[in-house]
Amino acid sequence: MDREQIVKEVVGSFVLLGDLREISVYGSGHINDTFRLSYETENGIRRYILQRMNRSVFAAPEELMENIIGVTGWLKEKIREVGGNPERETLTLVKSRNGNYYYQDSEGEYWRIYLFVEGTTSYDQVERPEDFYQSAVTFGHFQRMMADYPARTLHETIPGFHNTVKRFGDFKRAVEADVCGRVKEVEEEIRFVMEREAFAHTLCDLEARGEIPVRVTHNDTKLNNILMDNETGKGLCVIDLDTVMPGLAVNDFGDSIRFGASTGSEDEKDLSKISCDLDLYRIYTRGFLEGCCGALTDVELDHLPTGAIMMTFECGMRFLADYLEGDHYFKISRKEHNLDRCRTQFKLVRDMEEKLEEMKAIVNEYR
Repeated sequence: MDREQIVKEVVGSFVLLGDLREISVYGSGHINDTFRLSYETENGIRRYILQRMNRSVFAAPEELMENIIGVTGWLKEKIREVGGNPERETLTLVKSRNGNYYYQDSEGEYWRIYLFVEGTTSYDQVERPEDFYQSAVTFGHFQRMMADYPARTLHETIPGFHNTVKRFGDFKRAVEADVCGRVKEVEEEIRFVMEREAFAHTLCDLEARGEIPVRVTHNDTKLNNILMDNETGKGLCVIDLDTVMPGLAVNDFGDSIRFGASTGSEDEKDLSKISCDLDLYRIYTRGFLEGCCGALTDVELDHLPTGAIMMTFECGMRFLADYLEGDHYFKISRKEHNLDRCRTQFKLVRDMEEKLEEMKAIVNEYR
């Protein structure tokens, strides 16, 4: 059965109002297949987002959906309590005709449908500092609203996703196996990683000792996972909840800094262009802590800069491991693409290590 037939089968299996007028490919995501549906109703056009969940990335889609149902239901209650609009400020799932919030098609693939949030835009890159600030406030607000949710009841949709100790072990195995014979080319990069083995344990050890809390975390805190309100320009809704699972808030903060406060692209070859922009770091820190509104502990606040370095280090380590293993995980567009990516991350790590005291001082200004 071709894709068009499958999509029509899936669409007919959900409870949607009106007459279908258009199905179009939507968005810039690389994991799930995403479509926008347009239905004509008595009150005008109503739109929906249809997604096929990628089972090669998310092996247990029913568990993934259980997480999303729980988290969005919780958020809707929190939003109602303060007089907000739950249909705009969090994602709304649509039920299938079998009563579930997902549908398994005739080929065994899993699909879901959300209401389309009208009057919003998501940005793939920081076009102005205010956008970065708004994403920070919105991700911080997400942390505040989810602060009392029993995080350990959530499934790990990607087990060990931000367990840096596990990632370090995976990296060492990639070096030892050297399946592509590339180790000799990257001895300097390997040494960079190995010199930071003790650092890799920092946050995992704090968690193991119970000194830093496990929270509901998003785990993909890029700017394009925030919907901005077109009228107000403010962050409105956190989207892409597939990686919501138990984790550390400092890592959510850190991944935003890794991605958004770098002065260059993730695969920039000219490393002289790469540094951590402390002005953008300050903007994000201020917004994130404003959104959190006191939800974080002192230990978490102390380790926000650690989270920024850790997520950058972990990402670079994963790029390098993938290069050693033959580039099978991250998509590449040139032979040494993953190597360029890892070098960029490691340059950013070095820069943040040098700026660590300044980064701590900025957190202390807003805590």
